[in-house]
Amino acid sequence: MSFLSNLISGISLGSVYAIIALGYTMVYGIAKMLNFAHGDVIMVGAYICFFATMRYGMHPIIGVLLSMIVCTLLGIVIDRLAYKPLRQAPALAVLITAIGMSYFLQNSAQLLWTSSPKVFQSVIGNGSIKLFDGALSISYVTLVTIVVCIVIMIGLVLFVNKTKIGKSMRAVSEDKGAAQLMGINVNTTISLTFAIGSALAAIAGVLLCSAYPTLTPTTGAMPGIKAFTAAVFGGIGSIPGALIGGILLGIIEIFAKAYITTQLSDAIVFAVLIVVLIVKPTGLLGKKISEKV
Repeated sequence: MSFLSNLISGISLGSVYAIIALGYTMVYGIAKMLNFAHGDVIMVGAYICFFATMRYGMHPIIGVLLSMIVCTLLGIVIDRLAYKPLRQAPALAVLITAIGMSYFLQNSAQLLWTSSPKVFQSVIGNGSIKLFDGALSISYVTLVTIVVCIVIMIGLVLFVNKTKIGKSMRAVSEDKGAAQLMGINVNTTISLTFAIGSALAAIAGVLLCSAYPTLTPTTGAMPGIKAFTAAVFGGIGSIPGALIGGILLGIIEIFAKAYITTQLSDAIVFAVLIVVLIVKPTGLLGKKISEKV
């Protein structure tokens, strides 16, 4: 029964990674840039929800919605201030800017909210469902996390494939110049992508801190890196790939902690990524892109 319990925990953790990975994969798929500040948007979202619900007594749903609104605006501001001026810049310049933005958000959080850890009370509740005469216990946080991940994934796939804005995003992803000639506002489309990814980061931050209730200005750093790993694992730029990569990464991490050692769990996760990329450099669902010379 412990195997099944660990499997469910791995799927739950992987669902959080998948939600975060969606932000990475959407921005990269459309804007062809890596937003390494994405992990810190998770932290900001968790702090907003913490203060809204724990300090000001707002209803958890209002706290989550407020967190999403703030992170959505933050994502747009980050794009307009840090990335929009670098649309035509080399990839290295964008990467350095992303790392700088990440440290800016972390240090700003330390100044605003201090670096002392805060205890984040779950917005979902601490109850659980007992199965098999109590032999298996599944917490509400675990169930809600998995369900939310599935709903977000289905909604995002439908949005990208069925709506006019989604089709604009796919057009910009294929060819920015051609999309602009067809009347699509490329900058607005990219900003909208940042906004959606940041709103998802807020949800992921709340779910992550509900399961692991310690909140600090560096809370989003390691989950952000692991989510980026999940996006690469599944094939960065692929929405289903983000889901598969995130869940597999979560399962590998939980099983490594349970059956090998907690000290080496992170190393094992990244080692599996290296092996996958050696065998399939584009990731599990990634497509090989031929460049014209």
